[in-house]
Amino acid sequence: MNAPQNIHVRLPNWVGDLVMATPALRALRHGFPEAKITVEGRSYMRYLMDPLETVDEFLDYPYPERGVGPLIKRVRNLRARHFDLSLLLPDSQSAAMGPFLARIPRRLGYARDLARRVLMTEALPPHKENGKRVPISMIERYLRLTRHLGCEDQGTHMTLRVTDEGRTNLAERLAEHGIDEDQPILLCITGASFGASKMWPAEYFAEAADTLGKRHGLRTVLAPGPGEEIIGSQVGEYMHGPCAVLIDPVLNLGEVAALVERARVVISNDTGPRQMAVTLGIPCVVPFGPTDRRYTDHFLEKQTLLSEDVDCAPCGLKICPIDHRCMRNLRPERVIDAAEAYLSAEQVST
Repeated sequence: MNAPQNIHVRLPNWVGDLVMATPALRALRHGFPEAKITVEGRSYMRYLMDPLETVDEFLDYPYPERGVGPLIKRVRNLRARHFDLSLLLPDSQSAAMGPFLARIPRRLGYARDLARRVLMTEALPPHKENGKRVPISMIERYLRLTRHLGCEDQGTHMTLRVTDEGRTNLAERLAEHGIDEDQPILLCITGASFGASKMWPAEYFAEAADTLGKRHGLRTVLAPGPGEEIIGSQVGEYMHGPCAVLIDPVLNLGEVAALVERARVVISNDTGPRQMAVTLGIPCVVPFGPTDRRYTDHFLEKQTLLSEDVDCAPCGLKICPIDHRCMRNLRPERVIDAAEAYLSAEQVST
């Protein structure tokens, strides 16, 4: 089979998964150095993809996904580019439908059911052990697809390029809140696009931030994403010490990456900026509730994953139907202790 020359990659829908896909993109580039690699994703992902050497072009994915109009637009865009290979990282039928209708000759992805397999020319089954589907690190999951194409791994480390534009824009936003370049920052990521079940309570975030800020001279910065402004503002209202809530507008992903880079420590729900912190080597404390840690159980040297032993976790539900005990039982003291371990280590090393 001839090596592909014009490759389409449908990116994951979640920012954390997007960052975890970068080792696969690197393997793809190394495996097909002469090919043009076009990645397709939601428009805000461009800020993370454009700086990467593994990507030649970014293609906006029509949003919202549902409806005949967006699908027709997508099919036309894909067909006009004459791709010879489509690598589909999400598992949904909607992600695969466009390349199928655009008649891209090779279409590779995972398939859990017959409908998805029909849309693929090459379908891999999800990872199983003893006949049962078992979660594995998303990094490994994506690399299995590029290995199927004959691409050798080029390391499992994730890649994130912080741009000068992102740093400059961030500095201007922080200056509006009286934060200069010498002020140490505690970054709190209080939202989660997945759903409310992933969110550690706002009052717990506030207590942890107040305590750490007072003890270590940190200025708390809250950077909610689109649709997360209310929860970010709530944390700010609960706090007694100074904090900056960066909304109106929210930061773009390039600016978020620059903010993560600036932080001394990050307290984050299991969401995209957590993977940014891991990639940039910034210490990160993650309250875990409804999600299975095995999807992201990698590079634990500078991140602490905290959870409570409750019989209903990990449920995988977006909204808790009972009392959110997995998160409410996880008290602020545990997060404070974990963050202080990193801060104390920094003080000793310096």
